[in-house]
Amino acid sequence: MDSRIVIIPTYNEKENIEKIIRYVFNLPDAFHMLIIDDGSPDGTADIVKRLMNEFEGRLFLEERSGKLGLGTAYIHGFKWCIAHGYDFIFEMDADFSHNPDDLIRLYNAAVENNADAVVGSRYCNGVNVVNWPMSRILMSYFGSAYVRFILRTPVRDTTAGFICYRRTLLEKLNFGQIRHTGYGFQIEMKYIIWKLGFKIMEIPIIFVDRQEGTSKMSSGIFKEAIWGVIKLRFRRVKKYLK
Repeated sequence: MDSRIVIIPTYNEKENIEKIIRYVFNLPDAFHMLIIDDGSPDGTADIVKRLMNEFEGRLFLEERSGKLGLGTAYIHGFKWCIAHGYDFIFEMDADFSHNPDDLIRLYNAAVENNADAVVGSRYCNGVNVVNWPMSRILMSYFGSAYVRFILRTPVRDTTAGFICYRRTLLEKLNFGQIRHTGYGFQIEMKYIIWKLGFKIMEIPIIFVDRQEGTSKMSSGIFKEAIWGVIKLRFRRVKKYLK
């Protein structure tokens, strides 16, 4: 049976972390979880440590010294999961904006379609976002359209953070070449996977804005993505292969 693990980067997610961990471990399919905590001062890591006693061998924690960026958190997690031999590696947020039930749908889509990566997409079937103000929906939707225009990529939800990867894909990538540390990391990963000829597909999900905790979005994140996309267009993608 394929081994599956969910990576969740955290910073100040004490309101959500125990709930999301228990939800995933109650799914009918077996998933392990790796929490990457960037020195949350609210005690997020302490909650995970307590739960590790209850879910021994299924729940893991990697602590880092500060806010080092979403992209570096995922790369840290990818390397850990590859080293531990997991077959399928997932990205997911801690705040329930991604429905944990959809982990099973992402996995099934990867297996049934022999896909290297499956994206839980807000925009591949209309606009499936709940509780966002219209300004943020428009910014996100047209931001993805901008990325598609510049990079010529077929992926509709270029900034999506709900993804299933095969280990066999990730272990072929040279993570040292990845330049984005914020949400631009999500754009860069999807672009290089597609450009290198791996099979990436999207399935529709419903994205629900967080109910508890504080959003980590900022104007700097969008600026990084806007200017980074232009630079990415002119990078040699073969550098990303080991």
